[in-house]
Amino acid sequence: MAEDSIFLGVAVLLLASVLASKASERLGVPALLMFLLIGMLAGSEGPGGIYFDDARTAKFLGTLALAYILFSGGLDTDWQSVRPVFRTGMILATAGVFLTAVLVAAFAVMRLGFSWLEGLLLGSVISSTDAAAVFAILRSRSVSLKGRLRPLLELESGSNDPMAVFLTATMVSLLKNPSATWWSAIPAFVQQMLVGTAVGLLFGRGIIYLINKIRLEYEGLYPVLTLACVLLVFGAADLLGGNGFLAVYMAGIILGNGDFLHKRSLMRFHGGLAWLMQIAMFLTLGLLVFPSRLIPVIGSGVMLCGFLMVVARPASVMLCLAGSRLTRREKLLTSWVGLRGSVPIVLATFPMMAGLSRADTIFNLVFFVVITSVLLQGKSLPLVARWLRLDRPLQRRPRTPLELERTEENARATMADVIVGPDSGAAGKRIIELGLPRGALIVLVNRDGEYFVPNGGTVLQPNDVAVVLGDEDAMKTAQRLFHPQENPAAE
Repeated sequence: MAEDSIFLGVAVLLLASVLASKASERLGVPALLMFLLIGMLAGSEGPGGIYFDDARTAKFLGTLALAYILFSGGLDTDWQSVRPVFRTGMILATAGVFLTAVLVAAFAVMRLGFSWLEGLLLGSVISSTDAAAVFAILRSRSVSLKGRLRPLLELESGSNDPMAVFLTATMVSLLKNPSATWWSAIPAFVQQMLVGTAVGLLFGRGIIYLINKIRLEYEGLYPVLTLACVLLVFGAADLLGGNGFLAVYMAGIILGNGDFLHKRSLMRFHGGLAWLMQIAMFLTLGLLVFPSRLIPVIGSGVMLCGFLMVVARPASVMLCLAGSRLTRREKLLTSWVGLRGSVPIVLATFPMMAGLSRADTIFNLVFFVVITSVLLQGKSLPLVARWLRLDRPLQRRPRTPLELERTEENARATMADVIVGPDSGAAGKRIIELGLPRGALIVLVNRDGEYFVPNGGTVLQPNDVAVVLGDEDAMKTAQRLFHPQENPAAE
């Protein structure tokens, strides 16, 4: 193909994906499914007619995309919210993944004619979940989840991919080398998890120090710096025998909960990059599949998907959460929120790369199960949450028209939204009467969804949201004037 045709084709696919993401909100299905369908339509058996059958390229692109997606996920993880559910989330992300893989393997042996190693490979590939798909569906229906469910699911989905990658790589190795022993995988697992975590924590702190001290001449170079750092973390962890995916996720958590220059702009950049990587990855995986090859596995795929949703996921969740404080209803919803996303399809390319005999069957089965899981579980999720009385209206915070970009010149500045509650000491007072400390200023007030610039004579009313700007010390004093017993988090 000529270069101009390639550029035009890429532009059309990207534009179609962006528009499809908007349509996905109205249809109540995750955007990832729309991206996959666009890739399939553009493929050799669709109207696009683009022939693509390169598992090596798909695996490379998938690995690169997942590294940046997990890093972005770490950046968006609020440690304060996930800390209470950290132990439970990690149990689900490790033991839960392993139990799911074993149960799926047993089903594949008894019903699909797989050997135990092949069944464990299939179970490992399909064992990880995708919370982004869950929250995209809930957001499209203006629904959220109560209590500890949201942070628990976020933590599980962000941290269970490394376990799935490790199990898949181990099963592929055992199938290629039958003389290898099971026990040899245990030290490798411990090493990958420990080294990956250590590299992520160490490099995460190092990246914060580097950003704050390097003082680049051009702000546009900071995103380039973090791009390189993500690859550095992944490569260093892999070189030292650790899990690169876990390392970049942990580094993202450290940065997201740290304090560094240009934080907001860098987080927006990596959020946009994560979307680009998701689109590129799903389009590539959509091109890789041949729809005609899915037809022979429909029967097996329906049975496998049903077993995964009704038996494997619920059983693993109930066993892992047996000692937790979650209620029965919370455990049931966690069991149903087991949507499969991009990672299983990427992992399904591993057997294809290794040239295993059932690689094509595994890939087509996994692709079919992912689509079926999203359609069945995704469409029913709001109903199940409502039935279990664990849903709540989605609170959409108004977007502040002002943003504070922390730079070298205002390194101690901070900005916070402070709610004026009915019992707040600020309710009914003019701003000039509040006694704000020197260095703190109310720059905007949100009243009934509308922002306006206040002056000293503006009377604050209950339920107003005051946007306060100031240095760190003055901000703490100002916050106590509004709510003596509370400390709103600065943005």
